[in-house]
Amino acid sequence: MNAEFPSRAILVGDQAEQLIAKLGIVIGECRPGLVVGTMPVSGNRQPVGIMHGGANAAFAETLGSFAAWQHAGPGGQAVGLDLSCTHHRWVASGTVKGVATPLHEGRSSATYEIVITDDAGRRTCTARLTCAISRRAPRPPR
Repeated sequence: MNAEFPSRAILVGDQAEQLIAKLGIVIGECRPGLVVGTMPVSGNRQPVGIMHGGANAAFAETLGSFAAWQHAGPGGQAVGLDLSCTHHRWVASGTVKGVATPLHEGRSSATYEIVITDDAGRRTCTARLTCAISRRAPRPPR
């Protein structure tokens, strides 16, 4: 699977212009309660040659946002309110894997833990994303 949301389209316009494409993020699994993706270190480094913390943050927010969109359901919206990242170790090559799981999924907000690991399975970053959830009744077809 590429950067497309499996249950409904959320990408608008030229997909090459989306940050998810620029960072090389691939969503491998996206279902209620679990979102898994990967991102290459190459192209996402600081000038000193290690993974950029901002790339980690964007990766984490992407995975958590996909999870929140799943929770919001058809016609619903999710928007990030707060993102916190703790960078545990640096990564200089390979691919990182991120796993987003819910800590809380309520009516108007949802919070996810996103664990990012390196190719050896070592935790490199832990993030927490809280999203505002808005649900609208699906509009009848015209």
